[in-house]
Amino acid sequence: MDRFRDQGHAATRRLPLAIKNHIVATISEFVGTFLFLLFAFGATNVVNSAPAWEQPIDTNANAAKLLYISLAFGLSLAVNVWAFFRIGGGQFNPAVTFAMLVTGSASIFRTAIVIVAQLLGAVCAAALVSSLFPGPLAVSTVLVPGMSIARGLFLEMFLTAELVFVIFMTAGEKNRATFVAPVCIGLALFIAELMGVYYTGGSLNPARSFGPCVATRSFPGYHWIYWLGPILGALLASGFYGFIKILEFGTASPDVDKVPGEGVSTLQPGAAAPAPPIKHDQFSEDTPTRPGQIANPDAAPTHSVTGVPATPFNTGPVIEAQRAARGPHV
Repeated sequence: MDRFRDQGHAATRRLPLAIKNHIVATISEFVGTFLFLLFAFGATNVVNSAPAWEQPIDTNANAAKLLYISLAFGLSLAVNVWAFFRIGGGQFNPAVTFAMLVTGSASIFRTAIVIVAQLLGAVCAAALVSSLFPGPLAVSTVLVPGMSIARGLFLEMFLTAELVFVIFMTAGEKNRATFVAPVCIGLALFIAELMGVYYTGGSLNPARSFGPCVATRSFPGYHWIYWLGPILGALLASGFYGFIKILEFGTASPDVDKVPGEGVSTLQPGAAAPAPPIKHDQFSEDTPTRPGQIANPDAAPTHSVTGVPATPFNTGPVIEAQRAARGPHV
């Protein structure tokens, strides 16, 4: 692994950092979108190609198939977001990328190249599934008979708004639970698919609808709702997220992310935590041992409570010692 890292450093050392970051993000979104939709399309094609799917509606049979499709999309998104989250953000969705632009988290240039990469990844995934499985590709998003275009548009909007808002609050707002954000995002897509996959195909993602249409060379006349609906949903989620940010939503429940066992917080919302008292240990090398003595300039800084050399790697014992020295919270 070190050899690959050294070779990569040598190959990219001549590239400006901004250009290198754009390249990494673009490749990450292409590969991530491809893998996410490859497995989601593959599972969906398996179900939709079954002969029973073409028979008159059977509530029990179709409920199982809809659950299967919803799980396939939710789990595939969760796994691939977890894999690519630290590389390019793990967006895999032009609507999500557009929401990042609206909230100021991405530049116009980054947004444009990432969306192109996502669309290409979706097309490649649909084309590969079409080549791997016999029979026609059966993963396109279509409106169920009786579902109007207006209803489909608004359903896609609200489902996408739910997904984007979950992304904002779990991945965008850093907290102690951020590391499980991919699971929450996958679950958000799962519950959205449970509601929408039967009526609209449960797109929530322009790339997800665009890829199969290109692979099958067939665009329904209402294909535009799978672009406008998710974009409106992204705007709705971005607007609400910005609204609660202006209201400083974190002050409403300041103890949500408090470490268990620390006691009840007595701080007023928005107030800064008081600095812990500094206790000088006469045996520490960072303070004089007797009046007039000069501290050893060559000695490593030592924590005044524990007597342990202060480094970035021993903050845990230091924090515990501070808590013990301060006593229980009132």
